[in-house]
Amino acid sequence: MLDKLTEKFSDAFRFISGKSTITEKNINDAVEAIKMALLEADVNLRVVRRFVNSTIEEATGEKVLRSVDPGQQFVKIVHDKLVSFLGDKRQDLRLKGPDTLSCILMLGLQGSGKTTSSAKLALRLKKEGRKPLLVACDLIRPAAVEQLAVLGAQVDVPVYREEGAVDPVKVYRGAVDWARKNFADTLILDTTGRLQIDEPMMEELARLKAAAGPDELLLVADAMTGQSAVNIAKTFDEKIGLSGVILTKFDSDTRGGAALSLKTVTGKPLKFVGTGEKPADFEPFHPERIAGRILGMGDVVSMVEKVQEVIDQKEALALQQKMEKEIYTLEDWLEQLRAVKKMGSLQSLLDMMPGMAGQIKEEDLNQRDLKSQEAILSSMTLKERANYLIIGPSRRTRIARGSGTSVAEVARLIKHFEKMKSMMKKMAKVSKNPQAAQAMMNRMKIR
Repeated sequence: MLDKLTEKFSDAFRFISGKSTITEKNINDAVEAIKMALLEADVNLRVVRRFVNSTIEEATGEKVLRSVDPGQQFVKIVHDKLVSFLGDKRQDLRLKGPDTLSCILMLGLQGSGKTTSSAKLALRLKKEGRKPLLVACDLIRPAAVEQLAVLGAQVDVPVYREEGAVDPVKVYRGAVDWARKNFADTLILDTTGRLQIDEPMMEELARLKAAAGPDELLLVADAMTGQSAVNIAKTFDEKIGLSGVILTKFDSDTRGGAALSLKTVTGKPLKFVGTGEKPADFEPFHPERIAGRILGMGDVVSMVEKVQEVIDQKEALALQQKMEKEIYTLEDWLEQLRAVKKMGSLQSLLDMMPGMAGQIKEEDLNQRDLKSQEAILSSMTLKERANYLIIGPSRRTRIARGSGTSVAEVARLIKHFEKMKSMMKKMAKVSKNPQAAQAMMNRMKIR
């Protein structure tokens, strides 16, 4: 995510990092490198000029040049500018209370991920305690209604559809009646899309907007299209009016041009980003956190939130107690592997860790190893996972055959588990023995 931009900003900061004093030339060199990074990231030219000019103006003042650590002061200025250009702060949806029906109009061209994002948004609202209803108002694209029905079933959210319907306004009114009878509180309208913007589409959307009086008009745009996404947002805002933008494929966007340009060019906030193919891969857009990721500072808050979504505090405490009592089993390991999978790709987690963004690539993570480990553990019986010592040659052969791996891989997993248990045993002793802990720190030269 935004890997190229992170790498380029790191290169730019080398002009001033580690220096006790810096000159205007140092700053100009760093800013020039940042300018090239933004242009290569496909950031709007007007946005780049504003960013560069405001950064130079603030960075060449006495506050930076005469500060104790001018390098850090410069990085802070760049960080604050990034936050400002990304939108300052998180923008929540403006929905009515649960006793009144709210309406969200989802807009976008074909292929932007509008239908998928509608289902993802419904799942998020459901987790927040609302009762969403997906409404199939895209009556042009073949199979759009069926796709929404399938996605609705996946996220366990009802979908309102009318067979043979040709008028989205009529569908909307039917959905309102259904929602009131079944106590839904939020309508999410998946509207018509085209391969490109045309008048018939805009006229239909304008009619639907007039009938529904939506609380939110959200444009769904593909982050990978860069400035095209910004131009599409600008046109939709002029023709229909927008309250915010959802960027899809944000996890694959290594450049970041759309994210950095949208707010400045359109004046509309980025509200959500799609970060993967799964229904749960959908995050609120936090400008400050994204700025931190771009500058390689990580995003620890988002990482903690992801962990809290999948790991219960009581389960975490129970696991800690098992480790301390040395009764950690292969069953516990399997549960941990599955929890990690729920949090998304390992790459996305690494990008949230300070200093790790872009340092390790997806191909180096060996995600395949995690899948094979899960397959091996799943092929074991409960008795075997509870006591790995009973897994002899014949059992290893059966497990390898059942998991599609080799006997050597099964043996390697068991050996790895034994090492891990041994390490946990040492850590448990250290945690209970202050002298042992101090001895370990001394060996590691930690004071």
